[in-house]
Amino acid sequence: MHPSGVPQHLPPRLTITLWDFTWYTQTTPGEPFADLDAAFEQAVERGYNTVRICAMPFLLFGDHGIDTTALRFTGLGGDVGVRTRWYDVAGGAVLDGRAHLAELFRAARRHGCYVILSSWEYQQSPAFLEGSEWYDALLAVPPDDRHTVMADAMGELVQWLKDEDLADNIAYAELHNEVDLSRLTLAGGGSQQDPYRLQRPYVEVAVARMRERHPDVLATSCYGIPPHLDMAAVPGNGQVAHFHVYVYGVLGALERWAGVRATSGFPSPELRSLLRDDAPDVASYEGRVEPWRLSATGVSTSMFFSYDWVDTTRWDTWLYENYVRWHEAMTQALDDRLEVLARFAERTAAPLVIGEGWIGYTPLLAEFEDGPVGRTLAEHAMTRCIEHGAWGAVVGSNSAPHHPGWANVEWQQRWNRRLLLGDTRA
Repeated sequence: MHPSGVPQHLPPRLTITLWDFTWYTQTTPGEPFADLDAAFEQAVERGYNTVRICAMPFLLFGDHGIDTTALRFTGLGGDVGVRTRWYDVAGGAVLDGRAHLAELFRAARRHGCYVILSSWEYQQSPAFLEGSEWYDALLAVPPDDRHTVMADAMGELVQWLKDEDLADNIAYAELHNEVDLSRLTLAGGGSQQDPYRLQRPYVEVAVARMRERHPDVLATSCYGIPPHLDMAAVPGNGQVAHFHVYVYGVLGALERWAGVRATSGFPSPELRSLLRDDAPDVASYEGRVEPWRLSATGVSTSMFFSYDWVDTTRWDTWLYENYVRWHEAMTQALDDRLEVLARFAERTAAPLVIGEGWIGYTPLLAEFEDGPVGRTLAEHAMTRCIEHGAWGAVVGSNSAPHHPGWANVEWQQRWNRRLLLGDTRA
């Protein structure tokens, strides 16, 4: 049975794997998206029927004059990012952007899958292009115009998919990934007094533009840290209640203790205690990434150094040793946030989707979230999603071809099956 507001040609439940921008940045031989058919085959094997992507709407359909027929993607520079999640890009891929998007949709059709259209362009995506032209063009858009520019670019992209007879596999279209955590938040002069309410009219107008342009395609926004205590700050005109739920808890405690995101006094003695024996001096790490590219990543040098050079066994051990202090708070946070979001979805008559979650951002090879404790938290969250009648959810943000957790096939199969069946048994 389809949730209210979901067109009948779409699945009654969306089991989502997060392919973000990696579906075009990691496409060289040996990388996870070198063969899109193989990636979809693996996704279907694990029980997924939907992929969520950065569709590059501004790059492919914006008014900037960039040639998108031979886009050259690269790593960050040297060995920076080699063990940082999402940034371990080999580089060397050369793609025709529109042709690659069309091939993704054709592959989705061949494998019976659907695509959530989004954009990471005001967050990370431009960092991987060989030159800065994409990043420069994005920043050249006046902040107060960025929401509508993105809405219009997404509208053009959807129209192009229609013209190519590929639109039937669109699940829905988001204005942008995490509008509250991207450079879209600069609208209105960048006041931090009440950023959610400040941004609301911009998001509302942009979503309305997408709906008006394509009334047959569901349109919405996306919040990375939903304002749980003030959901009235979130526009109510989205046709999907799409939100992310991360509960850092013990992970946040580790990052604070070690100073992972420190701006001074880095690295701390605590972080040094977690580093690999072959970690270089942090001074040698400075300047390896071009300033514009580092800015485009949204990740600081200290974070890259930490994620690249921590000994992940020591990292995970700290989390296991300290988790007991955080278990109840993290579980309660999941319960409270998912209930609030479900009530918002009911009030706005929009189906609920949790597009990302559950613990947070970790080094690529860290295993805590994919291990028994992390999986137990994810299972708790998934059970709540099922109980609340969510239209779609991720079993975890790390459950995708470019993360080690992809190897845990049976667990993904089991929980995707339970979501599809609405199975809430303990």
